[in-house]
Amino acid sequence: MSTNNAYYIPHKATWPVMATAGLLTTLAGFANYLNGSSIGSPLMMLGFAIFIVMVAGWFTLQATESESGMYNHGVGVSYRMGMMWFIFSEVMFFAVFFGTLWYTRNLSVPWLGGEGAKVATKLLWSNYTATWPTNGPGNVGGHFEPMGAFGLPFVNTLLLLSSGVTCTWAHHGLLAKKRDQLIKGLIATVGLGFLFVLCQAFEYHEAYTEMGLTLGSGIYGSTFFMLTGFHGFHVCVGAIILSVVLFRSAKGHFTPENHFAFEAAAWYWHFVDVVWLGLFVFVYLM
Repeated sequence: MSTNNAYYIPHKATWPVMATAGLLTTLAGFANYLNGSSIGSPLMMLGFAIFIVMVAGWFTLQATESESGMYNHGVGVSYRMGMMWFIFSEVMFFAVFFGTLWYTRNLSVPWLGGEGAKVATKLLWSNYTATWPTNGPGNVGGHFEPMGAFGLPFVNTLLLLSSGVTCTWAHHGLLAKKRDQLIKGLIATVGLGFLFVLCQAFEYHEAYTEMGLTLGSGIYGSTFFMLTGFHGFHVCVGAIILSVVLFRSAKGHFTPENHFAFEAAAWYWHFVDVVWLGLFVFVYLM
C-alpha cells in the first residue's frame, strides 16, 4: 500500500488481461464480419460480452477496496493521473480519425481531381470530379444519399448535451449530500446515454435500408461509420460505467470527500459529449 508521499503500485490483477482479451476478440469478430465470414457476428458478440463482464468485475473489485478503506491519498493521486492520461489517449485516438477526415476531404480528393496539375492523378482518373461527399473514383461506392444534420443527429446532440447537464446536477447533489438528487441525476444520464445509442441504431438502419449509405459507400461512407461508430462504442462504455456508479450510489457509496469513481465516470462522459460536438460539426454539418 502506498503512503502520502509514495507512488501507488497496484497489486496483481487479472482484469486488465481479460479486458485485452475482450477487445481483441471483439475486433477480430468485427474484421471477420466486414469480410463476410459467418463467425464474425458471434465472435464480436462474445468479445463484447467478455468486455462487459470485465467492466462489472473490475468495478466491483475497485468498489470493495475503496469501501473497505484500502485507498489513501497516494492511491487517489495515482488514479487521477491514470484517468487523465487515459482521456488524453482517447483525445489522440479521435484526433487521428478527425485528421483522416480532414486529409481526405481537403487534400486527397482535390488531388485526385487534378488540383495543382497533378499529372499522376489525371492519368489515374482523368474524368474524376473532386466533390464531397464522394463515393470514390469511378463511383466504386455506388449511389448513396449523404446523412443530413437536422434529423436524428440533431436529436442525438440534444440528448448528449442534456445528459451532460444531468451528470453535473448529480455531481452537485453528491457534493451537497443530497443522495436523492445524485441518484435521479444518474438515472437521467444513463437513460439519455442509452437513448442516444438507440437513436444511432435507427440512424444506421435508415442509412443502410433507405439511403444506400454503407461502409462500402466509398470514402464518405467509411469515414462516416468509422467516426460515428467508434463514438457510439464510447457512449456504450460510458453508459455502462455510469450504470455501475448508479448502482453503487443506490447502495450508499460515495461521500463528498471520497468519490473518485464518480468523478472519473463524469470526466469520461463530458469527454464523450465534447467529441460528439466535434463530430456533429465536421461530419454532419460540413
